[in-house]
Amino acid sequence: MDLKKIYLQRNRWSHKGQFGYVLIIAGSELYTGSPIFNSLAALRSGADLVTVITPYRTANVASAFLPDIISYPLNKNLSREHIPVIIRLSKKFNSLIIGGGLNRDEETFGVIRELIKKIDLPMVIDAEAIRALNQHQQILKNKTAVMTPHKEEFRILTGETVADDIADRKIKVKKWAQKLHTVILLKGHADVISDGKKTVINKTGSPYMTKGGFGDTLAGVCGALLARNIDPFESAVAAAFINGKAGELAAQKYGESVLASDIFEFIPQVIKKFA
Repeated sequence: MDLKKIYLQRNRWSHKGQFGYVLIIAGSELYTGSPIFNSLAALRSGADLVTVITPYRTANVASAFLPDIISYPLNKNLSREHIPVIIRLSKKFNSLIIGGGLNRDEETFGVIRELIKKIDLPMVIDAEAIRALNQHQQILKNKTAVMTPHKEEFRILTGETVADDIADRKIKVKKWAQKLHTVILLKGHADVISDGKKTVINKTGSPYMTKGGFGDTLAGVCGALLARNIDPFESAVAAAFINGKAGELAAQKYGESVLASDIFEFIPQVIKKFA
């Protein structure tokens, strides 16, 4: 894939902020990894600045892991009391990533829906945020979004089961992207990406990319591209390619021992080679 249209030659007078500020709402007191994977993938994909809104413990873990991550600590897991401050903070950013590692309960789902409804940013809707939209798909109306489900999340969102068959997936992903007026990136052995008009199959990736975190890195790459004002469909296609190709390289090096965090070593190599 040619990434040159996304990663243009930088002007010598380029400045901080020109290549995107990404806001991430992810993580819980139990799940600390998702916001870190989101953040580092976004930064390695060229975002200038990343801020994570997450509970205090996870914020500390993220900041200790990488000082490049800005953390806004919450006093507890995401709840309704946090909505006003998050909406106010969101106005400083160019894109949003929401869903990874959040609690899977009705209170959290209600907060997620309210944030998606009220935040006016291009967004990546992942993991628990996809589950939160079950029977609430109307919230997506007039939103600029990329949804990144695996097949179970796709079933929860749409009520339809997809087979391990590319032809079946192409038909259903295109249908639902058209119906929901959004971009859907269905993850799998071959990723299927559609905006309801165009459909692309991404074949980068590795069967070793089964460990937790590879979906979070995908969301991070996509969020970085949206923050550059790249079209959502093009962002999804490029993110699937970059994440998959970096995963391939990591798997070639580590095989069965590959971790999602190993991908950060290879995202820069993929961008350098194809941009």
